[in-house]
Amino acid sequence: MAYLDNVRTFVRVYELGSMSAAARDQRISAAVASSRISQLEEHLNVRLFQRTTRQLNPTEQGLIFYRGACRILDAVDAAEAEINKVTQTPRGTLFVAAPLGIGRRLVAPAVPGFKAQYPLIDIRLRLSDRRLDLAKEGLDVAFFLGLPEDSTLRIRKIADCPRLLCAAPDYVARKGMPLTGADLTGGKHDCLNLRYPGAPEFQWPLQTPEGVRRIPVKGPFESDDGDVLTGWALSGQGIILKPVFEVAEHLASGALVPVLENEPPVPIQLACLYMHRKRQDPKARLLIDFMSDHIRRELP
Repeated sequence: MAYLDNVRTFVRVYELGSMSAAARDQRISAAVASSRISQLEEHLNVRLFQRTTRQLNPTEQGLIFYRGACRILDAVDAAEAEINKVTQTPRGTLFVAAPLGIGRRLVAPAVPGFKAQYPLIDIRLRLSDRRLDLAKEGLDVAFFLGLPEDSTLRIRKIADCPRLLCAAPDYVARKGMPLTGADLTGGKHDCLNLRYPGAPEFQWPLQTPEGVRRIPVKGPFESDDGDVLTGWALSGQGIILKPVFEVAEHLASGALVPVLENEPPVPIQLACLYMHRKRQDPKARLLIDFMSDHIRRELP
């Protein structure tokens, strides 16, 4: 397996553009990653990367080998998937990602049940509200709110999640209850927004009597963690746009109250994403089926 390990490491170094990043992805040391690339170069008798103190760029031979290496790994993955089908004992590790709200409330609680049903499959769960690159970060499955921009991904819709605007009662008492989407603009209200690298300008899509309108909003606070925004809203700092399932407990307790109920936000799609070449992996398919059923049962 040493040669195959070297090939896998080479592919991740090529895709991530960094020896250290590939080492973290492969859960090995940077020295081991570098050694694997050196062994591969010695075996092939070519230089796969041009190394400088600041950059790691693939050579022409590196590009050629990358294309072939991907075909090799795809073939190995497909063969292992066929073996799993025959033995009916899917095994291995799945790297899974989800936004914080979905991950904490819907995905993570279901992981032990999945493990009990499929004891030979291990789960590595990564939670983040930023946009993730499945290929670069070595992910098998990612749960996602909205529509992906990457057309190379396969998408499986799980459900449409209703959303609402909400705020703490003391915020509404202090700032007043907005009556239309226009009341959210012009500094009349503080809107708390999710901000991550590459995020678009903030526009909240509201269902108005005239149809869907995208309302530009802004406020004093932004964060890349959706639960931080909820915490700020609970302390009376502003209005948040959230899927209902993320704030249901706070609505039930009265800690948050709905805002602008006559012009609610457009529902958002909850889906899972996976790379096209992962479609034959039975353990990924089992996870997607299991989590989809669980999430649909749990959504309010």
